[in-house]
Formats: sequence, structure tokens, C-alpha cells
Amino acid sequence: MTSLHRRRLRTVLVGAGMAGVLTLSACSSGMDSASSPTNPPAPASTTASAPAASTGQGSSAPAAPVGSESSTGSGNGGGSSSTGGGNGGGSSSTGGGNGGGSDKPVTIAYLQKQGDQQYFIDQAGGAKAAAKELGNVTVNVVNLGTDSNKAISAVDAAIAQKVDGIIIVVPDQQIGPQVIDAAKAANIPLMASDDAIKGASGAEAPFAGFDGTAMGKEVGKEAARLYQEAGWTAADTKILSAYKQDLSVCTDRVDGAKTAFTAAVADGPEVVDIGTDNSATGAQDKAGAVITANPGVKNWVVWGCNDENETGVVTALQNSNVAAPNIIGVGLGAYLTCKDWAAGQKTGNKAALFISGAEVGKAALTSMVAKVRKGTPLPPKSIAKTEIVNSANFKDKGVVCT
Repeated sequence: MTSLHRRRLRTVLVGAGMAGVLTLSACSSGMDSASSPTNPPAPASTTASAPAASTGQGSSAPAAPVGSESSTGSGNGGGSSSTGGGNGGGSSSTGGGNGGGSDKPVTIAYLQKQGDQQYFIDQAGGAKAAAKELGNVTVNVVNLGTDSNKAISAVDAAIAQKVDGIIIVVPDQQIGPQVIDAAKAANIPLMASDDAIKGASGAEAPFAGFDGTAMGKEVGKEAARLYQEAGWTAADTKILSAYKQDLSVCTDRVDGAKTAFTAAVADGPEVVDIGTDNSATGAQDKAGAVITANPGVKNWVVWGCNDENETGVVTALQNSNVAAPNIIGVGLGAYLTCKDWAAGQKTGNKAALFISGAEVGKAALTSMVAKVRKGTPLPPKSIAKTEIVNSANFKDKGVVCT
């Protein structure tokens, strides 16, 4: 091979070798740049088309029904997370809880019988105040009146609207199985307020309200104290007990009052039961006939299922020319009994058990939101506190008169 040939061959080999080195260098650069100190990793993609989380539960999974339980780590609703997002679009680094986190929008239906009564107005106000404190919570309040059919329709409407939870004060406890089963079938948590309800199996729904028997006993004890203080006797006294007689919470209250009064007063006056619709006008109308039928009675003790019953009967007595000193009325609620106190009038409304509807509404709403957002079980019974008030202390105790 000549000298010229050797130089040409050497040039070709060197060129080929350099090309190979350049090719390998390029490949190496593409593989290692992510971990190179001079080439930091790019931020992870946050677009909707990102791959599913490492747990295997990505945003493409079917959404869970509103109000349903969700397992930890699910990413339903488009949640973004290293281990799984929360339902409803919440994000988390450790896995989503029910509802997708503490700020997930929540809608609660609060269905109330006799929603125009002050107690229930206060209750709705308490629920709304709690919703404002919790943040991002909507409360839809519905007045059911005393219509059971309307209550059932309202539950169906709430389910159709896909609310996150239902709180209900039923007009009639007999519809308990129907409303409980409807909510259960829709996987929406339901809580009873004020009046306990049971499902078809006999199990009670979670409840927020008062202990009816304990409340009644406080009323009965105060009535007995005032009766003894007045020096009255059974010979010229009768007790009028007014309540809706097919409502268990009412029978619990008036039975409790009678039990406590009887325990404190030996050989006490006769108790006359008056069946009402739990309204003030209803109680007043029903009491009129009883008063007319007992013209020889000088003194009257009055209690009932609520303030409406007690004040209605006291009004009937006063309209029948029974003087205020001859009436011992002990209300249950204080929002109506306090009207005469606030006006400085002489009245047969001597005392009342103060119950705060606002506190019940707040307790029920807070429990329901915790259930929806965190999966916290609804408490079987949330019992609010009560206390006896009168004309001297009702303002200091925070009673709001209608």
C-alpha cells in the first residue's frame, strides 16, 4: 500500500471514530440529563391528562354517589395527590377522606315540621350560623308544616338534588321507616332532630335534641315547688296537661312532669289531659271546653309539650276570668312564656324550661358536616342542656322572646 493510500485510510477511520463518539455522547446526554446536577428535574405535570396516581385509583375512576363513604386513597372527582385524592376534587398528600377534605362544598337539607314556630326558626338560625363557621356549607331549610306527605316529598326532592346530608324533624313519627329507607337507598346520611324516628328494623336514626322525660321532670319539679309555695290544695286545684297525644316526645315530656310532680306532692290535684295539635291556638281552643266544664276549680296548674301548649291554655284561663295569681303555668321553651315578662304584665306564666333551638340546630349541622367531610360517625344521641327561667332571670339567660 502506498503512502498516499495509508494517509487516506487513516483519515476515514478517524472520522468514523469521531462520529461514533458523538453519537454515544448524544445518547448518554438524553438518558442522564434528568439526574445531572446541571440539569434539575422538570416539575411534575398537573394537567388533567396526567397519569393515575401510584395507588392505581386515578381521576378516571367513576364518581361515588354524593354523601357516600369513600375508601382512603381514592381519587374520585379529579383529586390530585401522590397517593390518592379525596372525593369531590379535594387534594391530599396522604389520601382522600370522605367528601374530599375539610373545605369541600357541602349542602345539607334541614327539613322541619312547624317551621314557623320560634323554636324551629331559632333552630334553623343555629344551623346556618354553624354552617358559616364551618365554611363552604349550604343549608336548605324547608318548612313542612304538619304535613307528612310534604315531608316525604321533601326527602325525595333532597335526594334528587343530591344533597350531602338530610336532617329532619318529622311531622309524624310514623313516616320514620319511609324516610330512613329512602335516604339509605340513596346513600345519603340522615339525622333526626327533636323527634326520634325508627327504621323498619326498629333501629333509631341518629338524633339531636332533648331528653323528653328529663325535660318533663324539670317542668314538674318547678310546678310542684310553686304549688307548695302558694299553699294550694288538691281540693280546689286541677292540673291541665296539654300536648299532641300521638307524638312520643310529647308523651315523654308530660309523663315526666306528672311523675316529678307526684313525687314531690303527696295527694296532689287531678291531672286533666288535653289533646292538641301543639299550636297555641289549638291548645287555647281545646282548653276552653275543659275550663267551662269545671266552674268550681279555683286554682290551675298548667304544663304541656311546648310553650305553645302552655301559653295557649293560660290564655284560655285568663280569658275565662281566672286571675293570674290563681294560675301556675310552667312553659317548655320560654320563647312565648317570656312575652308577658318582657312586657311587665301580671301573668299566669310563672316559669319555663328554657330550651335553645339554636343549640340543637348547631349540634345537628356540625355532626352532619363532620360525617360528610371526615367520615365521623353520626352520634346516636346529641342532648342539649336546659334550665328553668322566670321573669327575674330570663334576660340574663339569653332567652329571646317571639
